[in-house]
Amino acid sequence: MVAGQPQALRLMKIAVFGGTRGVGAQLVQQAVKQGHACRVLARRPEAVTDQPQVEIIKGDVLDPGAVARTLEGCEAVVISLGPTRKGLRNVCSEGTRLILEAMQRLDIHRVVAVSSMGVGDSAQQVPWFFKVLSALFLRAVMKDKETQEQYLRDSGLAWTIVRPGGLFDGPATGNYQAGVDTETTAARISRADVASFALIQLQDDTYLRKAPYVT
Repeated sequence: MVAGQPQALRLMKIAVFGGTRGVGAQLVQQAVKQGHACRVLARRPEAVTDQPQVEIIKGDVLDPGAVARTLEGCEAVVISLGPTRKGLRNVCSEGTRLILEAMQRLDIHRVVAVSSMGVGDSAQQVPWFFKVLSALFLRAVMKDKETQEQYLRDSGLAWTIVRPGGLFDGPATGNYQAGVDTETTAARISRADVASFALIQLQDDTYLRKAPYVT
């Protein structure tokens, strides 16, 4: 079920980091369908679907100038970064740090970041095989996410950290659950449903300064 659906939709200009694929790309599509405008930072602009109400800024999230250009004039921010480049183990945390610093300078307050179940105090909510996988192969990735989450908590901004379960490609169904308890076990959820939940959080204070799971 959908949690925290806002009663009145206010159209916004949203800065999206990580909007070329996965949850971020799904969020851009859904935001535009709802009437929002998006500005997407992309190292490869051709990876962003060309559509009205989407402005593309060519650049890198580790470039403070490109980050600032993406944020200027926006009212809210979505961060959906992932470890996409070999040899760079801190893209999520370092990129988020630069985004948050620029948000503070530009007086932008609302930010929703997509993390993962299994990070931080949600470690016990993932199945045993994911714990083994994380310990053997994903330790650097999970550490990067933990540092990213801490930067958000320390920012003083109006943040929400969205922690999805196992992701797969599929349509938005609205058939998911969300919360902040530590008893719910991670299950599979479509990237489109995660994007829908994250988009709702931009205008809903139910999970303000909290880290809800969605699964």
